[in-house]
Order: sequence, then structure tokens, then C-alpha cells
Amino acid sequence: MAALNLAEYTGFLIRRAQQVHSSLWLREASTEITSVQFGALNLLQLHPGIDQRTLGGYLQLDRSTIADVSRRLQRRGYIERDRDQVDRRRNILHLTPLGAAVLAEMQPRARRVNQILVGDLTERDRMELHRLLNILLASAQLTDLTDPA
Repeated sequence: MAALNLAEYTGFLIRRAQQVHSSLWLREASTEITSVQFGALNLLQLHPGIDQRTLGGYLQLDRSTIADVSRRLQRRGYIERDRDQVDRRRNILHLTPLGAAVLAEMQPRARRVNQILVGDLTERDRMELHRLLNILLASAQLTDLTDPA
């Protein structure tokens, strides 16, 4: 049986792209704040006062993972996590002033990571890459990572 050309397999290429992104993130952005945590801070700036479950849905994280991300960010003083007074099962999230400052410091670094990743592509190719990745993600739907109900 002949060996397979891994460069022809989408999953292999996606995994390699994720490895490159992770390496770049550590080198250019932060060794302390993950790209997922950065995404959470960014979304909380855009949607102050959203609940933890909604944030997890935006990030496509399951309930226990978003709870862990939120706890870590709260421990560092980047977010406040308060029980909803009406529904005690819900945690309402807000950026703290420290979290907003860290986010402002991180945003140019995240842009730099993105620039390194796609900087050699034309604007048209970047748009096409994003279009195709969004189609892939929408059509794959192998697992719904958001909590049902």
C-alpha cells in the first residue's frame, strides 16, 4: 500500500495551521493569556454583561470549558463574575479595568499574529480563506460544542 500524501488531507493542514498559530501566539502575543482567553476578553468588551453560557456559545466552548476560562480570568482580576439575581444558575460577566487594560495591550499583538499568519496572502485570498473556513465550519457540524437548551 502506498503512503498517503498528508498535504492533501484537510485535517492534517488544519492541525498544522493550528500548531503554527499556537507557536506564533506564544512568541508574539502572550505566554500567559491564551488566544481563547483573549477571545473571551474581546467578546466581553463587545457584549458587557453577557452571561457565561452565551460567551461559551460565541467561543464554541462547552459548559465546563467556559467555566474554567471564566474562573481563570476572574482569578487574574480581568473579569468580574456575578450570579444573576433573577436566575442564580447564570453568571453575568464584565471586564474589570485591569481586564480592559490587558485587552488593549493584547489587541495589537493579536493583530500581529494574524498579520504573520496571512500577511503573504492578498486581501482577496484572505477573504477567500475566511469564506472557505466558514463554509467548512458551518457544514462540518460533526459536534455541536454549545450546550443544548
